[in-house]
Amino acid sequence: MDIRNSQFHPNAVFHLFNRGVNGAPVFFESKNYNYFLQQYTKYVHPYVETYAYCLLGNHFHILLRVRSEKLIESLIVRYKEKPLYWHVSNALSSFLQSYTRAMNKMYDRTGPLFESPVKRILVEDEHYFSRLVAYIHQNPQKHGIVDDYKDYPYSSYHTHLHEGRITKLSREDVLEWFGGQDGYSDFHRNQNISAKAIPPDFLLE
Repeated sequence: MDIRNSQFHPNAVFHLFNRGVNGAPVFFESKNYNYFLQQYTKYVHPYVETYAYCLLGNHFHILLRVRSEKLIESLIVRYKEKPLYWHVSNALSSFLQSYTRAMNKMYDRTGPLFESPVKRILVEDEHYFSRLVAYIHQNPQKHGIVDDYKDYPYSSYHTHLHEGRITKLSREDVLEWFGGQDGYSDFHRNQNISAKAIPPDFLLE
């Protein structure tokens, strides 16, 4: 995968994936998952719309869209000479570095936590958006972590079904892809999203 050909340009959609160095854990206890999302919201959310995520013991998946050129330009205070995609990439790097520093301090460890660079696939065919959302949510079941992906607490699956729950996710956009909450639930329940259901170019493992 040539990262240079998939820069974080405005309005582009990406399937983002990364894992611990040599497949080692990146989440050590339950509070780490919430802290990861807090730091993601702080550093990355201003630059992207997030559609779905799943955080597993040694890796994570995120489906996101980079915000518009105008909005990103409004966020830039320093290094204005840099291309817009650099600022998005820098925000992502700052986020992962911040999380790593916190884990190193908390668990008395040293060195990098995540493999580098962050793996990402540009998703240009909107036909596959709904399939990727379901694929990401079903990941814990695929890996045998739970028998039913709906029981896994560290994904965005249930957030899309609870309109009263405050969220930074682009929930309305996601539900629109599925034709509403019933369509969202039915699609996840009736279609087992395996790697065969999605072109290999969209997958990161």
